[in-house]
Amino acid sequence: MMSGFKQHLPWMVRRAGLQDAGTLVILCAEHARYERAPYDRAGKAALLERVLSDEPSRLTVWLAEANGKAIGYVTATSEFSTWSASDFLHMDCLFVREGCRGMGVGAALLATLVGFAHERGYAEVQWQTPDWNTEAERFYRREGALAQCKLRFSLAIGASEGGGESFSVTPSSQ
Repeated sequence: MMSGFKQHLPWMVRRAGLQDAGTLVILCAEHARYERAPYDRAGKAALLERVLSDEPSRLTVWLAEANGKAIGYVTATSEFSTWSASDFLHMDCLFVREGCRGMGVGAALLATLVGFAHERGYAEVQWQTPDWNTEAERFYRREGALAQCKLRFSLAIGASEGGGESFSVTPSSQ
């Protein structure tokens, strides 16, 4: 929780850069804790710096700041939908620190992302949120988003830097 922030404090949204990788890792850790998910910070700043330095970058990040301190962030990547045969922007993360919620920060981050998507001609923005996060669900519906009932799965491929199981498929001979 952020102490010392009041609703009347001015805040701003700006595009993040390489210098923000460490801050982004801290926000990701807080976000993961909020979503009751594990998060290992080890090596993440260097990995984010590498992705953010790509030209063009596969990851777009905006930070919300008040008094020079990060209070929230939103990230996005470009995706392609086979069904609609069009590009869409995938909002990977949207998070506002607990003491800064209810100030319009989340709405401003989302509006920034939607503006970016519109400027670049994306057909839509898609994302997911945990089904228990009713606060986020209310926020997204209030912002005009429509819910789609799907489950999200993940499958680890190979050994990662953070450890984990490896997965391989062996073709059967016929």
